[in-house]
Amino acid sequence: MTGPHGNPTVPRGNPTVPHGSATAPRLRIAVVGDTLLDVDVSGTSERLSPDAPVPVVDVRTDDRRAGGAGLVATMLARDGHDVTLVTVLSDDSRGPEIRSLLPDVTVVAGPSGAPTPVKTRVRVVDHALVRIDEGCGTPPVPDVTDAMTAALDGVDAVVVADYGRGVAAAPTMREALARAARSTPVVWDPHPKGATPVAGVAVVTPNSAEARRFTADAVVAPHAGAGSAGSADVTFATAAAAHLVATWRVDAVAVTLGDRGALVASSRDGNRFVPAPSVTAGDPCGAGDRLAAGVAVALASGADVAEALTAGVTAASEYLAAGGVTALFAQEGPAPVRVPGADRDAMRLVHDVRNAGGTVVATGGCFDLLHAGHARTLSAARALGDCLVVCLNSDDSVRALKGPDRPIMGQDDRVELLLALDCVDAVVVFDEHTPDEALRRFRPDVWAKGGDYTEAELPESHTLAEWGGRVVTVPFHPGRSTTRLAAALEHVG
Repeated sequence: MTGPHGNPTVPRGNPTVPHGSATAPRLRIAVVGDTLLDVDVSGTSERLSPDAPVPVVDVRTDDRRAGGAGLVATMLARDGHDVTLVTVLSDDSRGPEIRSLLPDVTVVAGPSGAPTPVKTRVRVVDHALVRIDEGCGTPPVPDVTDAMTAALDGVDAVVVADYGRGVAAAPTMREALARAARSTPVVWDPHPKGATPVAGVAVVTPNSAEARRFTADAVVAPHAGAGSAGSADVTFATAAAAHLVATWRVDAVAVTLGDRGALVASSRDGNRFVPAPSVTAGDPCGAGDRLAAGVAVALASGADVAEALTAGVTAASEYLAAGGVTALFAQEGPAPVRVPGADRDAMRLVHDVRNAGGTVVATGGCFDLLHAGHARTLSAARALGDCLVVCLNSDDSVRALKGPDRPIMGQDDRVELLLALDCVDAVVVFDEHTPDEALRRFRPDVWAKGGDYTEAELPESHTLAEWGGRVVTVPFHPGRSTTRLAAALEHVG
């Protein structure tokens, strides 16, 4: 997920606190569905095979993990929850291997009656080369044991991870899920080849492509026409979600829209769009699983549907920003996603722009109450180059400069408002009185400030001179100031 100019931005919210951490309750969660074996083979390729014009991959790593419902269970267990995976496993050699890959999960499994499905992805550096599927044909609907249905009793939430291999289609399991849905939040992540969700499910989470298949000819996807493709997707998602709520007789359907977020239709509250935070994303594998898991945790913790979807979308964004499935299975766990002040995002942006021969522009200030004067100044600054990094005074820095009653708005809100402007590409938060140390880290080509200053009055002039940067003033718009705006607001109460 990227900012308005396709560049990395500071993630919003508070993603340093993971779902299921010590600040969240430890929940008992059952994950019901089809489990696969996922294999990631990564390497380098510097030559073609002499037998055919195909690349030769020198394998560096061969990573294995439980996929499908097993990945959802792993995510929730790593969040600190008590997780039971209700699934079926083959009696081949890979069945025990999957169990060994789930050390922190209670596995309640019946016989699958089919070979273990294996999906092997071959990647060269960061690029997918090929995926090899073994045993992935449609198996018969499996038998469900009493132990499998009993595992749904007394849990705080249920996640159905349907990968189209029959667990969610088994009549006995569907009866158990329908009973559970009467008293327990059930989140159903569907599959086009899978079963229809049972009535009473709290939230179903198809992506846009899946929603198109589920609605078939009942909902016609509009053409973008004079509008954007994104607006057409949202229009379709609104109609599709409402149609599926009625057809499936579930409480809510959330159609996920990739890096835009999700559109949720509820039988009680109508339609609501949940935007996704702007983050830099790579491999999307597992993002839908992460979203469904986050929704289930939030519902079990007492959130309503809209709040739960917000939590789920945020969890998926954090997961992608932290590195996705690769970071999830790193020895030390996923790297935390930093909140405002995450210089690495600005540094990546600066590096990319500079490598492309572009000009890096920076500006700074408190931006305590964003007003038209700020917007015009920032827009003018962005026009000076190919990206704009805003150096923002932290809350402590604003208090030191302007007194104990400031800032009026906290730094997280100020960052979010700045990033909402098309002209702002990244934000760096600094604690000092001046942004000199922050500027020395990424060395902008241009430092832009409003025309109420002269170059000689700006302490940053000496700092920019260290690497040959230039200070440029942009038009100042008198009569617009945070102090005047704050006084006016105080006057009106």
